[in-house]
Amino acid sequence: MTISPSLGLKDVTAARAAGVSKVYGEGETRVVALDRVSVDFRQGEFTAIMGPSGSGKSTLMHCVAGLDSFSEGSVRIGDVELGTLKDKQLTQLRRDRIGFIFQAFNLLPTLNAIENITLPMDIAGRTPDKEWLERVITMTGLADRLKHRPAQLSGGQQQRVAVARALASRPDIVFGDEPTGNLDSRAGAEVLGFLRDSVRRLGQTVVMVTHDPVAAGYADRVVFLADGRVVDEMYEPTADGVLDRMKAFDGRGRAM
Repeated sequence: MTISPSLGLKDVTAARAAGVSKVYGEGETRVVALDRVSVDFRQGEFTAIMGPSGSGKSTLMHCVAGLDSFSEGSVRIGDVELGTLKDKQLTQLRRDRIGFIFQAFNLLPTLNAIENITLPMDIAGRTPDKEWLERVITMTGLADRLKHRPAQLSGGQQQRVAVARALASRPDIVFGDEPTGNLDSRAGAEVLGFLRDSVRRLGQTVVMVTHDPVAAGYADRVVFLADGRVVDEMYEPTADGVLDRMKAFDGRGRAM
């Protein structure tokens, strides 16, 4: 059963996958990672993507984020069809309209926190919006850590820098691939709280792949995948509710 969305969620689509398939190999080695997946990600909403190992959740995120190609179907960021873009145009779209947060922090060790945060804009030759940047830094609690290099920061602080970097350019949508996978529970909760706050306080759109029901409980909505297909979704999730739903997809009773 799908729970109806709460009132107040916006109807504007930030990203859309329509009939998307992703196939690897041919013949006996052929693997269908995504099987005609259709899903919308609404503006100003925090969506978690979950599913058993091999369900296609990371593949879906990579295709929608323009990090991987797809075999069939359509992917749009706003009104831009990714399948029509050349490599240079796709690179520019990822740089200008999409933010990324990965399990590995991917910070440059020779740069301090603020330099890592503004690096994508520096590379693009863009001047950061000072007011927006200050709001992001304040929200992530990094004001007293901006001159520290990654080696001088804890794992949670490094991931907060990665979150700030993803938000700093004010992208249309932020994608997170297991963003708390390398963090302890306390640091992970802090990062998830910042992501949720970025949606509620800054109007950001966030899509996160996770295997953790507790992490999914921070989202507004959970999309469940199994065998490369969307099989269910849940609004206003709780960790226990997500765990119960995951067990229903795996007859052996394992969440992942």
